Amino acid sequence: MSQSLAGKVALITGGSRGIGAAIVRRLAEEGAAVAFTYSASSDRATSLAADIGARGGKAVAIAADSADPDAVKQAVGRTVTDLGRLDILVNNAGILIRAQVGEFELADFDRMLAVNVRAVFVGVQAALPHLSAGSRIITTGSVVADRAGFPGASVYAMTKGAVASMTRGLARDLGPRGITVNVIQPGPTDTDMNPDEDNRAMLRPLMALGRTGKDSEIASLVAYLAGPESSFITGAALTIDGGYLA
Repeated sequence: MSQSLAGKVALITGGSRGIGAAIVRRLAEEGAAVAFTYSASSDRATSLAADIGARGGKAVAIAADSADPDAVKQAVGRTVTDLGRLDILVNNAGILIRAQVGEFELADFDRMLAVNVRAVFVGVQAALPHLSAGSRIITTGSVVADRAGFPGASVYAMTKGAVASMTRGLARDLGPRGITVNVIQPGPTDTDMNPDEDNRAMLRPLMALGRTGKDSEIASLVAYLAGPESSFITGAALTIDGGYLA
């Protein structure tokens, strides 16, 4: 690896599994000290932090439910206390609850909005006092912001469209401070959120590349946006979907 992030500190929310864990590993491989939050996967979080440490990196696992604003704020504070600074914030935590609009529970609507949207705003607010020129804010969105693609996705699509819009506004707010803000929009990817092989088989013909994505491929885009070569990219929604939207 290039070690392009040597000396940097990153916080990744929702980093114990799936795309989040791949991002944690990739940023650590690039030389960053990493903190990451988890909600329910304590064993995975402990194992991931230990594995990064065994490879010579530094990782801190932080228990934090992104639906709780105070927990998000405390995760930012813990990162700065334990690792000394904060340069890169990756808002990756997200949940998917599917239901047709007529059957969608209001409690599920509120929780998905809290985790997928409010936590991004709270995390950025909490991180700002610690970020300097050259810092990066990256959010994991989804191609459903542009194409829902399947029934029962209306609320999930709304949350991902919201973070794409928020990203553009934040880029304007923070550009004068030299902080870039971008959102990545993965397409169908092999993760815990998409575990059904029958569903993957249904999706493959819809992909220009004829396959679903790998979490490591999504992490590679995050690593690029976190690094020095992306300094002129901000306010962008970058699709990484194997041609799903083509």
